[in-house]
Amino acid sequence: MIEPGLNNYDVILANRHHLKELVKGIWMSDSLSQIAYQADVSLVVTDELAKIGIDNGQEIRVSGTPFGKTNMVHLLHPGVVWDLDSVTTGTKDLRVTIYDRTIFLQESEDEYYFPSGRTASQRLRKYASDWGIPLSRVPDTRVSLAKTVYRPQSLWSMIESDLKETVKKGGAMYRARMTPSGLELFEIGSNSRVWILESGQNIIEVGQNRTLQGAVTRVKVVGKAEDGQRSPLITTVSGDVAKYGTLQKVLQDDKITTVTQGRTAARDMLRGVEETFRVVALDINEIRAGDTVELNKKNLIVTSVSRTLGSPGEMSLSLASKNYVKRRFYLE
Repeated sequence: MIEPGLNNYDVILANRHHLKELVKGIWMSDSLSQIAYQADVSLVVTDELAKIGIDNGQEIRVSGTPFGKTNMVHLLHPGVVWDLDSVTTGTKDLRVTIYDRTIFLQESEDEYYFPSGRTASQRLRKYASDWGIPLSRVPDTRVSLAKTVYRPQSLWSMIESDLKETVKKGGAMYRARMTPSGLELFEIGSNSRVWILESGQNIIEVGQNRTLQGAVTRVKVVGKAEDGQRSPLITTVSGDVAKYGTLQKVLQDDKITTVTQGRTAARDMLRGVEETFRVVALDINEIRAGDTVELNKKNLIVTSVSRTLGSPGEMSLSLASKNYVKRRFYLE
């Protein structure tokens, strides 16, 4: 073992080569802004590794012991070797960038036509069936989506559009996650165990930002414009105009066809002061983007997490309210 602090972790290549003794460091990152969970692994290149061989596209996984437990589990699996970057300074080191296999949804393109009435769950099952993607838990997203024609674009952009339309029409927020048992739809904030972050216990540093940048106090919802005509007004919804002044956004979405749908989407866009938090803490390696954590007795959503694995490791979290997540990642 190169780094004793990584005794509780392992990197397994091609489902048979345990590289634990060659690992110098492991860093992982996850964000609501990116599709795939990412790991970067630094390896010492030895004769043993040269004999094994490591190549782009190979199956690889990162395993580790969850915080407070004793048995090792898969932290990133199934994964794929994506980038290889070597540096020689006396000894040769190899930096391996790994993504979970949702990266293929981001990098693969197709086109689809969907009639009206199907849900995001039903569409996901269609993508998975066509592309041979194993599915894990896929709850019913319930909201019927409008007729859609997807011209050639990434599969992930289609899934993202389906999930955003679901939220705009009053549905819950979901995120596609790859798990060892297949692709799942995870409802934002629905993790069964909510980890508590406490000063004097596991927090190293905490910061807070409050800003009016991006505030919206009035939303004008308009429909599809005919050639040479002004967009027809569907509805207008106002918020804290008296307190913050008029900061108007125009929402134009062909899939919003009723006043009720328009008012639902518009109310979700209203916002005053935006508050976000930055936390550096001892690593809890089970925390993912989209999870709920508790900070100062307030439940917040993890919008991004980056971690250095170790015993103890360290993680940096970006946190925000559920309403902020809805506006920032599903309504814009």
